[in-house]
Amino acid sequence: MLKRRQLMNAALWSLPATALSAVAPSGAWARGAPVRLAASEFPPYMSAALPGGGVSCQIAMESFRAAGLDCLLEFRPWARAMSEFLAGQFDGLIATWWTPERAQQMAFSPELGVVNRFGFMARADRLRPVDDLARLKDLLIGTVNGYANPERFERAGLRQEKALDDLSNLRKLLIGRVDLALIDKGVAHHLLRTQLAAEARLLRWLEPEVGEYKQYVALHKAGEHRGMQMQAALTEGMARLRSSGALARLLRQGADWQV
Repeated sequence: MLKRRQLMNAALWSLPATALSAVAPSGAWARGAPVRLAASEFPPYMSAALPGGGVSCQIAMESFRAAGLDCLLEFRPWARAMSEFLAGQFDGLIATWWTPERAQQMAFSPELGVVNRFGFMARADRLRPVDDLARLKDLLIGTVNGYANPERFERAGLRQEKALDDLSNLRKLLIGRVDLALIDKGVAHHLLRTQLAAEARLLRWLEPEVGEYKQYVALHKAGEHRGMQMQAALTEGMARLRSSGALARLLRQGADWQV
């Protein structure tokens, strides 16, 4: 993903119980070996603390399993996960955003069905239209230091006040330090259910969104590190998940803000 995710200066997170403790060298793949997947902390989409690693990880792993392949999942800070994937130490990198530059280096799975939607949160007592960004010139928009924001937002040249993280950004919105907060809808939904549950009624998501990025599993190109095998398996498995209704169920359970 472009990151937003990192760009997050993430520390190395503890691995889920299903993960191996070491990464096999790129030439050590045995025929029929489990699919090794990398992910990064980005709740509620991915986290070692969430059931199944979060909805994005669940969809990716269930797709491979539907195609008859076992999976092993490891969490890494985003920059390290990308580096080790490109070096061939992982078969796939979960929740990667497609870009023309990345498409030159890697292949991509079908869409996972999970979408990062970026837009504004406002105080419930200070709602305002946000369809025309040019009309927000006089407002102070809360953003997060180090995050890559949607191009449409950056082109608008709006006044920004940087926060340490999304939680801090929403807290500044609650006390009136900023007029709006730019945030991923799923992240906002997660924070309002957890750390900000007591204040959830005071904040509202505003439509329309500013930008969105669909999530994929990044894979190796054909001929590289089982790339063709992985792409065929994931495509087959995701088709089975869709036709069986399992994909819709996973999205209802793990990404109910978008369904």
